[in-house]
Amino acid sequence: MRIAVFDTKHYDRQALEAANAEGAHQLVFHEARLAADTVALAEGVEVVCPFVNDRLDAPVIARLAERGVRMVALRCAGYNAVDLEACAAHGIAVTRVPAYSPHAVAEHAFALLLSVVRRIHKAYVRVREMDFSLDGLVGFDLHGKTLGIVGTGRIGLAAAGIARGFGMRVLAYDVQPDAAAAQRLGFTYCALDRLRAESDVVSLHLPLTPDSQHLIDAAWLEAMKPGAVLVNTSRGALVDTAALIGALKSGRLAGVGLDVYEMEEGVFFENLSSRGLQDDQLARLLTFPNALVTSHQGFLTREALASIARTVLDNVSAFERGEPLVHRVSAAG
Repeated sequence: MRIAVFDTKHYDRQALEAANAEGAHQLVFHEARLAADTVALAEGVEVVCPFVNDRLDAPVIARLAERGVRMVALRCAGYNAVDLEACAAHGIAVTRVPAYSPHAVAEHAFALLLSVVRRIHKAYVRVREMDFSLDGLVGFDLHGKTLGIVGTGRIGLAAAGIARGFGMRVLAYDVQPDAAAAQRLGFTYCALDRLRAESDVVSLHLPLTPDSQHLIDAAWLEAMKPGAVLVNTSRGALVDTAALIGALKSGRLAGVGLDVYEMEEGVFFENLSSRGLQDDQLARLLTFPNALVTSHQGFLTREALASIARTVLDNVSAFERGEPLVHRVSAAG
């Protein structure tokens, strides 16, 4: 099938071309994100392959259908930017990549956590400037501390395993608890109130839904254990950025590690070094010495990229053959 790949970076192209080495499909790569002003690039293709920040609302879906597009093959887990009802109305199938390398994201969460707790990002800058002093770099041990994991899907469980390796006590919350995993990995499910009150670190590993948007608001942050650390490698809009800035200003939080940001579209994955940052909230967030932000790179390992590419093309091949779509998503859930 002819596939238009949007929001393409060089690593996307390399992974997809390697997965398509036998030429099962024809890949057309575009650097632009898929949105209303770029939908014309989908002319003559049967499948579009967008990424997490592409915008597939009802008007875009309608214009894709007009051009003969029959499938949206997402190369990410999240699908909240796709109007699934519009896709159903136009007979367009939607698939995603629900799991690629849960270890990649979980390990990145701990990379952020360790950097924040041990002030690695500050120490790096100091040493580069020949400042070898240690003032202001005092951290704390993870061993013996409590990690609260919100969301125990594949990534959350991988994070729990890493935490147990550090000798941490793990509390977890999920709307569908996995008792077998809790017993195997040695963690305890509990209510959110207990989790945020007892956790020295809270790590988010859940999807963005209407119920979870701004889950971490001012009230949540106020109820957290004083001096705790927040880590988010899931979706940016789980956290109310204005409330987070307030908690950092007040000193309520000891630190925060973010790989996602609620207004990241048009910022993350782009080089803005010559244009400057127009987002005042993100600019303010970056001024805090105890805030570490990376630009949605938790998935960015060789293993994860290869897995994403294979799953995308497997989804397209199954659609082409008329087989059931294991990773299909729909408005019905």
